[in-house]
Amino acid sequence: MIAKVTKPGKRVRAHKPCKKLVFYFHDIIYNGKNAKNATSAIVGAPAWGNRTILAGKSYFGNMVVLDDPITLDNNLHSTPVGCAQGFYLYDKKDIFTAWLGFSFVFNSSKHKGSINFAGADPLMNKTRDISVIGSTGNFFMARGIATLMTDAFKGEVYFRLRAEINLYECW
Repeated sequence: MIAKVTKPGKRVRAHKPCKKLVFYFHDIIYNGKNAKNATSAIVGAPAWGNRTILAGKSYFGNMVVLDDPITLDNNLHSTPVGCAQGFYLYDKKDIFTAWLGFSFVFNSSKHKGSINFAGADPLMNKTRDISVIGSTGNFFMARGIATLMTDAFKGEVYFRLRAEINLYECW
């Protein structure tokens, strides 16, 4: 740990991550026409919405369940190293934002186990941090922060997130 001086006589510890990882996950929302390729689906909608089109300009009230491929690069057609499984809720009426709860479940020869995430995702920010709240396998009991960045999107059907994971507790 490195100590930083912020005010005279007061020290704050700056921690260095014990492990850094970068992954991309690709979300293809079911829109009533793309069942074969969809990796997520709207499972809850407000009274004025439906489950094939996101509701209104901020998507408020929609709940989406996902099973998205995770890749080491930003190519949707790269070999997946696992999948992102969980959900997100659009939780503000006037601002485009969501709340995420999901796990990266790994199935590659390099990574085994899972990393679990939870937190607010203010989508209009270039980068956003969410908590790594636990993990299993190669990442046993690790905790930290994941910085998310929207890497690409195509209308209301596809988006790709870059997840830079910094683990601060590693066993």
